[in-house]
Amino acid sequence: MASAVPAAPVPDPVRDPWRDSMRLALAEADAAAPAGDVPVGAVVLGPDGTVIARGHNEREAAGDPTAHAEVLALRRAAAATGEWRLTGCTLVVTLEPCVMCAGALVQSRVERVVFGAVDEKAGAAGSLWDLVRDRRLNHRPEVIQGVLGEECAAQLTAFFRDR
Repeated sequence: MASAVPAAPVPDPVRDPWRDSMRLALAEADAAAPAGDVPVGAVVLGPDGTVIARGHNEREAAGDPTAHAEVLALRRAAAATGEWRLTGCTLVVTLEPCVMCAGALVQSRVERVVFGAVDEKAGAAGSLWDLVRDRRLNHRPEVIQGVLGEECAAQLTAFFRDR
């Protein structure tokens, strides 16, 4: 009797190109937990795909309610480029952006947002709300969800389980 050979993973042309960047965001999220912050990490990629900024949650560490990974990464990307308009850039984040972060994405004019885990309680990029694709707004970035979603969700689950 022959043993079953595991099937090769089916290529996903939408999500596969973002896996390496999401791994960088997951590594960035690891830096949040020691300060007691929820482990969410983000990276901003320039139009050529290079990392121009990183961020992780720092609300507890900084005592700042706006110190979400996405906001910090966007601020750092704007400082690095000298422009508040991040045209052609991509934000890769481990957790679906909240309303505040979704607003920052729209205002910064990023081309796309790529996220891992869905946030059913506060997500504003397709789950609870879909602010980033609201037709009434002047800019609507492309949204790619579920990149390494299981790994991103597991990181968050482990953090809250340990609390």
